Amino acid sequence: MTPESFIALKAAEALKALYGAETDASTLQVQVTRKEFEGDFTLVVFALLRISRTTPENTGKAIGDWLVANVPEIAGYNCVKGFLNLSFSDVYWNTVFSSIASDPSFGTFPSTGKKVMVEFSSPNTNKPLHLGHIRNNLLGDSVSNLLKATGNDVIKATLVNDRGIHICKSMLAWKMRGNGQTPESSGRKGDHLVGDYYVKFNDLLKAEVAQLVADGMPQEDAEKNAPILKEAQEMLVKWEQGNPEVRALWEKMNGWVYAGFDETYRRLGISFDRIYYESQTYKDGKALVEEGLEKGVLYRRDDGSVWCDLTADGLDEKLLLRKDGTSVYMTQDLGTAKQRYDEYHFDEIIYVVGNEQNYHFQVLKLILGKLGFAWSDAIYHMSYGMVELPEGKMKSREGTVVDADDLLDRMYATAKETSLELGKLEGMSDQEQDQLFRMLSLGALKYFILKVDPRKTMLFDPKESIDFNGNTGPFIQYTHARICSILRKADEAGYKPSVTGAVLLPKEEGIVQILSGYPDKIREAGAAHSPALVANFAYDLAKEFNQYYHDTQILREEDAAVRDQRLCLISVIARTLRHAMNILGIDLPQRM
Repeated sequence: MTPESFIALKAAEALKALYGAETDASTLQVQVTRKEFEGDFTLVVFALLRISRTTPENTGKAIGDWLVANVPEIAGYNCVKGFLNLSFSDVYWNTVFSSIASDPSFGTFPSTGKKVMVEFSSPNTNKPLHLGHIRNNLLGDSVSNLLKATGNDVIKATLVNDRGIHICKSMLAWKMRGNGQTPESSGRKGDHLVGDYYVKFNDLLKAEVAQLVADGMPQEDAEKNAPILKEAQEMLVKWEQGNPEVRALWEKMNGWVYAGFDETYRRLGISFDRIYYESQTYKDGKALVEEGLEKGVLYRRDDGSVWCDLTADGLDEKLLLRKDGTSVYMTQDLGTAKQRYDEYHFDEIIYVVGNEQNYHFQVLKLILGKLGFAWSDAIYHMSYGMVELPEGKMKSREGTVVDADDLLDRMYATAKETSLELGKLEGMSDQEQDQLFRMLSLGALKYFILKVDPRKTMLFDPKESIDFNGNTGPFIQYTHARICSILRKADEAGYKPSVTGAVLLPKEEGIVQILSGYPDKIREAGAAHSPALVANFAYDLAKEFNQYYHDTQILREEDAAVRDQRLCLISVIARTLRHAMNILGIDLPQRM
């Protein structure tokens, strides 16, 4: 039971005893006492005046007197207007600490029976993963972990966008200028090689458009009628028709990309329970379009294209099939959504996709609803902000992106350089050092991204992320390693961390209070789909430990009961940090 719930329950008992009123404890408002007032938690009295029929001050004093007299966990109170500030006794904080210390699953909730699918990553096979994909992957993975911690059955899914005009552009550029180049012959990672040809296509297209304009064609017409663009569109039609040559090239180049993606996912520590491929789901979407035509939900224009009219819903008309019969992203998303529901019967499906796709998911829900699928209401778009660099936005087609693999390499190099400068590697083998550098670099990257509210656009600067001070991953990792070092020394000395009932210092009571709020923080973060709340809780807890460690004797404490209880307290801090950082996908080292 949280401190807030405890106070609400006892306050309800006070109202019964004082005024004969039956009160639902969950309706009582309890909050952390503001720093400028004495007390731990505050009961808001104003709403209770209809019961007491007296002033806020008299009501607060009556309840405060009753609680101090009848509840040993309440040591004292003060009343400021309609706010009853209550102070807990040592008995209460020792009881709370004992409860937390004895609960190995503290911060994890029992099963809700709710099944949630989380879709994230969902890359295109015409380019490697970049910094924007990294934020998507880290958010999707950590939100999945959050939902698991709050008791949900979670399926981590991704949709590989392995077909469409963008993929054909890379294929055509390779066919025109590749000269049979492969990852092996070029020494390039497969997804990087294919991405090179996506950029190459754009260069060739620009050159053709410039020539058409120079020959007198208007710019807009030139951009629509460039021969290379027409050829890419024809290649997509051939792909949907099952042309053997086009399909063989598609399979070969996609194979290169998949191998590259797998390597990047491994480095990031990302995995999926279910992988869908657009090439296998778009036909389901086209079948739904045909059903929609039969039901009169969709309509076909004179040029053969198929649309959904959403003007009555405050939107516009949405294309679902082009005039040449090829499908668009919305088509395959319809088919994939149905396939997923048929397969898992989820209670909720969360799409982790950037905020530039807000309209897309409005339309997806609307069309599925119009097609008669009641579960369309289970769709939730977790819309997040873009990642920008100091120099501005990234553009894949122009090759101006921060490549995920390059970024991971740079983070590793920075972690290594910083650790060597600090000289904290004494006695570690080369293999242990390598493992530590990888742990620190990933911890820095993941924490820097996840500590930001997902809804906000964020500016990424790698230099700021690896710092052993401040609100960073390495600071929390170093804090954990420091606690582990203390506990190792205690073990060597034969000391055993335990709850002894020793009186807690005010600083220790403050830490127990922070710890006691952890389950509520997890619940809040899960409801908000915000790993940032967990990240910043971990930072606050690590910061409190470091101040406590600076001010308090632990191993040198002469009173064995006090010493062992302090060892138990810091072991609980370390355990809670591990739980919180595990939700973020961050490993904490035993040594640094």
